[in-house]
Amino acid sequence: MADSDAIAPYAAHFTRPLADVIADLESYAQLLRKWQAVQNLVSRETLNAVWSRHFADSLQVLKLLKTGDRAFLDLGSGGGLPALPLAIALKSPNHHFTLIEPNGRKVSFLRTVARELGLIVAVEGVRSDQVDSRETPVPDVITSRALAGLPTLCGWMQPFFGPETRAILHKGREHVEELAEAVPHWDFNVVVTKSDTDAEGVLLTLTDLRAKTVS
Repeated sequence: MADSDAIAPYAAHFTRPLADVIADLESYAQLLRKWQAVQNLVSRETLNAVWSRHFADSLQVLKLLKTGDRAFLDLGSGGGLPALPLAIALKSPNHHFTLIEPNGRKVSFLRTVARELGLIVAVEGVRSDQVDSRETPVPDVITSRALAGLPTLCGWMQPFFGPETRAILHKGREHVEELAEAVPHWDFNVVVTKSDTDAEGVLLTLTDLRAKTVS
């Protein structure tokens, strides 16, 4: 099986031909391997399984999107996962991605990929809590992968939440504990979707996120 076959199950959600998406992802993978030599973008153990471990894992978010989702905000983008594969799959003037990443070298990498692939992506080289949400378009979808525990992540996400915003978060086997830790401090609705690529992983879809009032 070709490496690119890992993403075929999500092709129905792409905004352009599968072959074009594969070509851009191949270019992204080449840049990832080149930059990995000087900057740790993904774990070294998974670099040879980038299509199944990273690209397919990112693209499964597509199944949870709505037709009207246009503005995306990715927190702690690192090597660009899941945001860049999503931006590649949804490459069109109608979809815009804002990536938040404080590490300078990773910012340079993200901007290089966006420029070379012609993606509609803005990269902010700051921490999530340094971004003025009043100057940021209200996102339809917030994404984050392997950034922080859910209670902390809720605090970073909440300023960006609008009435229709949804957060779609990659989480591992600790998600039950993280949800339990978040509940005393945050109100939200949550849907748990089993991961396609990680037997112990899930995608958490959060809506109506708001801090609990301290009595």
